Amino acid sequence: MQSDEQFTPDTPRFTAWRARLPVRGAVLILAFMAGLTKAAAAAELISAADLSHLSLEELTNVQISSVSKRLEPIKGAPAAVYVITREDIRRSGATSIPEILRLAPNLQVARVDASQYAISARGFNSTTANKLLVLIDGRSVYTPLFSGVFWDVQDVLIENIERIEVISGAGGTLWGANAMNGVINIIRNKSGNTQGGQVTVGVGNVEKGGSARYGGKLGDDGNYRIYAKKFNRDNTTRANGSDVQDAWHTGQIGFRTDWSVARDALMLSGDTYQGSIDQAVNDDKQISGGNLLARWTRALDAAGALQVQTYYDHTRRIYPGIFGESLDTYDIEAQHSVQWGKNQYIVWGGGYRYARDTVTNTALLAFLPSDKTLTLASVFIQDEITLAERLKLILGTRMEHNNYTGLESQPNIRLAWKPNDQTLWWAAISRAVRTPSRIDREFFVPGSSPYTTFGGGADFQSEKLTAYEIGYRTEPSARTSLSISTFYNVYDRLRSLEPTATTTIFSNMMEGDTYGIETWGSYGIYDWWQIKAAYTYLKKICGLSRAAATSPACRRQAMILATNCHYAQG
Repeated sequence: MQSDEQFTPDTPRFTAWRARLPVRGAVLILAFMAGLTKAAAAAELISAADLSHLSLEELTNVQISSVSKRLEPIKGAPAAVYVITREDIRRSGATSIPEILRLAPNLQVARVDASQYAISARGFNSTTANKLLVLIDGRSVYTPLFSGVFWDVQDVLIENIERIEVISGAGGTLWGANAMNGVINIIRNKSGNTQGGQVTVGVGNVEKGGSARYGGKLGDDGNYRIYAKKFNRDNTTRANGSDVQDAWHTGQIGFRTDWSVARDALMLSGDTYQGSIDQAVNDDKQISGGNLLARWTRALDAAGALQVQTYYDHTRRIYPGIFGESLDTYDIEAQHSVQWGKNQYIVWGGGYRYARDTVTNTALLAFLPSDKTLTLASVFIQDEITLAERLKLILGTRMEHNNYTGLESQPNIRLAWKPNDQTLWWAAISRAVRTPSRIDREFFVPGSSPYTTFGGGADFQSEKLTAYEIGYRTEPSARTSLSISTFYNVYDRLRSLEPTATTTIFSNMMEGDTYGIETWGSYGIYDWWQIKAAYTYLKKICGLSRAAATSPACRRQAMILATNCHYAQG
C-alpha cells in the first residue's frame, strides 16, 4: 500500500479551482496517419482473446512494447513494468479506466468525486498530477493546460482493451516530456479479435450503463468493429449521507478498422463522446470531444520495422461560471527500428505536435493570452547493444523543443543482465523533465483587472529529474513470479508558491528527493486460481532549493513552501 500527500499550492482559491477544473465538449474528426513496429501480423504474438486461457508461465511471456518501443517479453524488459491483462480486467468488474488502474501496484489511484481522480506513480499525486504520461493506442491524452490528464474524458469500451502497460520510472527518452515518473499505455484489441456482436448491460444502486459492439470482415484482408456505450454515475455522498451534486453522465461511440497485406498493416480508429457533470452551483459542466488516429506499419528484413502514426484530437469543456476550454491537437510521428550488425538493435524516430488551446475566461480566473498555439518537435534514438550472450547495454536520448523553454534533452542508460532464463537484473540512470504548462506561466486569479497572477511568466522553467533505479525479476517456478524495483529520484526546480511584494506566483524554488521500493509477485495454485500480492514504500523529502535559500525573503517563506511538499510512507 502506498500513501502520498499532494504536491500542489494550498491556497483556498487555487485548491477550489483545482478540485473542479471545468470543461465542456465539442466535436472532432479528421486526420490521416500511420505507424510502425514489427510485422503487424507478428505484432501480436499473443492476442488479447487468448489471454484468458494462458497459464501463469505463458502470461510472463506476454509481449509488451512500452519499455523499448518494440515487442519484447515482459520478463526480459529492463524496467519496473506491470501489465494489467484482459483477464485481470474482466475478473475485477471495474467499469472505468481509473478503477482498472487500481490493479497496478506501482500506481496510486485516489477518487476525488464521481468523475475526478488523482493518479500518479512514485509520488506528487493530486487532481492536477503532472508527472505521468498516459497513452491510448499510442495517442497522448496529455493536456497543455496543466501538464496532466482529465480523467473524466478518458474512456474506452472496457471489453475492447487488450492490456494496459504501466511503467513506473522515468520514460522521457522514448516518450518525451512529462513521462517523468511513469507511463501508462492503454492498448486496445485489433478488430480481427472482436468479431461478431456483444451487448453488455449493468445496473446498480450507484452506476447504470450499457454498451453494444459489432465486428465484421472488410474483404479478404481487413476487419472492422463499431461500438457505442453510455453510463450514468450517481452523486457521491458525504459522511452525513447527503448528496454532493456531482453525478456524471457520458455517452460515446467509436470504430476501428485493420488491414494487413504481406508486410504492411494499416489501422484507423476514432471515437467521439459527449457528457455532463452535475454541480451544486451554476449549470452542469459539459464535456465533449473526439479523435481520429491512423497508423501504418511495414515489417522490414532482419527484424526491422517502419511505422508512421498521426492523430487529431479535439476536446471541449465548459464549467459555467468558472471557465471553458477548447483544445485541438494534431500530431505526427515516424519511427524506424533496425538490426545493425550482429550485436546492435536501434530504434530511432521523430515527431511534431501542433496544438491550439482556446480558453474562455471568467471573473473568477483567466489564462492570458486566452488563445495559445503550442508546438512540440522531437527526435530520439535508442541503441540496444549486446555486450555478451546474457548482458545488454541500452543507450538513448531524446531532444525535444517546446514553446516555453526551447530545447530539452532527456538521456537514458540501462544495463540488463540475465544470469539464466528465469532471472533478470537491471539498472538504469535517466534524466527527464516536466516542461511548463499554461497554468505555470499564464494563470491569473481573479480573472479581471486588477489581476493577481499565479503564473510565473517567462521565469518559470522545466522541472528536472535524475532517476537511479535497480530492479530484479524472477520466475522461481512455472507458477511463480516476483518483481522488485528500487529507486532514488533527485528533483530540481520543482514548482513552488513564492510571495512577491504585491502578489504570489509560481516559481521553481523547491528541490526534493524521493526513494522507495516497489515489489509484486504472483503464485498460481491452479491455472484458474492465482494469488497476487504487492507492497510499495515511498518516502519524499522536499525543501527550498539552494537558489531560493540565498534569498532572505524566501527563507522567511520556508514554512509556506514546505507545506506543499511533505513526505509520506506506507
